[in-house]
Amino acid sequence: MDLSALQQVLAAVSGARVVCVGDLMVDRFVYGEVTRVSPEAPIPVLARTRELVMLGAAGNVARNVAALGGSVALVGLIGGDAEGHEALRLVGGESGVEGFLVNDPDRPTTLKTRFVSGGQQLLRVDLEESKPAGGEVEQRLVRTIRDVAKGAGVILISDYGKGVVTPAVIAACHAASKDGAQVIVDSKARSFARYGEVDIIKPNAAELAYATDMPVSTDAEIEAALAKALELCEARAVLVTRAAKGISLGVRGEPVRHFPGVPKEVFDASGAGDTTLAALGLALAARAPMEAAVQFAQLASGVAVGKIGTATVSPEELVEAALTAHMAPAEAKIATPQRMAEEVARWRAKGLKVGFTNGCFDILHRGHVAYLNQARAWCDRLVVGLNSDASVRALKGDGRPVNDLESRALVLAGLGAVDLVAPFDEETPIKLIELARPDVLIKGADYTEEQVVGAREVRGWGGEVKLAPIVEGFSTTAAIAKLSNKETAGS
Repeated sequence: MDLSALQQVLAAVSGARVVCVGDLMVDRFVYGEVTRVSPEAPIPVLARTRELVMLGAAGNVARNVAALGGSVALVGLIGGDAEGHEALRLVGGESGVEGFLVNDPDRPTTLKTRFVSGGQQLLRVDLEESKPAGGEVEQRLVRTIRDVAKGAGVILISDYGKGVVTPAVIAACHAASKDGAQVIVDSKARSFARYGEVDIIKPNAAELAYATDMPVSTDAEIEAALAKALELCEARAVLVTRAAKGISLGVRGEPVRHFPGVPKEVFDASGAGDTTLAALGLALAARAPMEAAVQFAQLASGVAVGKIGTATVSPEELVEAALTAHMAPAEAKIATPQRMAEEVARWRAKGLKVGFTNGCFDILHRGHVAYLNQARAWCDRLVVGLNSDASVRALKGDGRPVNDLESRALVLAGLGAVDLVAPFDEETPIKLIELARPDVLIKGADYTEEQVVGAREVRGWGGEVKLAPIVEGFSTTAAIAKLSNKETAGS
């Protein structure tokens, strides 16, 4: 999606009203480190370091709608337990989300607890009851949908099979859509027919395979499965998300359209489908064309999988992602301090060791390349702090740098040993170091550890300082002097 089209969609979705109906969950993520095996059984021992609690499933859809600029009414069930109170607190803390949560004292609030180390889930523990809502609880859901759907552009049904999405609830969504709202379903059910004449059903590839009993690996197989799905249900369209392979859209009576994906480094796929549903629905609520809505959803889910947990996506992040997608690989490695901090957080959450070094790197030579290769050998990801032009002049005097910041940054970013380049204006990179909190701080062996800026801070948070050997006979100053001598001799 190009930047101009994205900005048009973002302007259109601001304030658009969406109703989200479905299974609400509380997602708890317990993070820690595993360094030993239990003596009691052959299982890892997780040393807990932190915990995050957030809304999941329909709640995560609502969070994403609000984060993207929409207004959302969330309809779902909670139990009369501690997790239910937690859900109410979480909904109340989400700007742009109105919670209309029906209390069912006979069921627990769905809770999913994930234990994570090194960016990998070790175990998930579920507390739930999947019986369909009935009686007065179901009627309260129906009445709530009728009341809150006025003025909505889209009704999103998030069906995780936990009991909220009953035939009566589906009928209530259809009745509420008579005022012009589209109905979009994210379904985990085997039968798509149960939803009736909705506008879109949005399974992932595995769910499409489950519903049709057909393979879904290739474009041709997807096309056949979509055709089968449309035969089995009354939906006007079926949209299937295919992870890195992109999105495919089957509209009744039209050829299947494929929207290829862009390969992404996936940190956590939890909730990516919720983000896709939220972005797609919000764009359609704002009357965006289908192609733009699909591309908007694809961009949003691509950002979401680069985060940890059931994450939301902001308009600013979408703009940055759209810009980065059209950059050359080297350009995409050049980051602001804020983006550097976000990238480092993602790397660290995945258990990667982060290294940091810095310099002017005015005229890149063999010694620089050897130094950076050594630095990268000491870590999994290497950030290079790069002095700005003003910073170089302050350190080296007039006439420096020979190459401007953009040129120096692009050359550095083109090296395989460098994962990120972060320019800075100050004389020292201490602000960047404190922001990145690297595990390894690297400088040349022409320094002592006491002379390395940030050494004390890095050692203070448990990091290490390493001095890389210098290749003799190579320096920027010598290279400049050699060029000056040649120019003088030729004049």
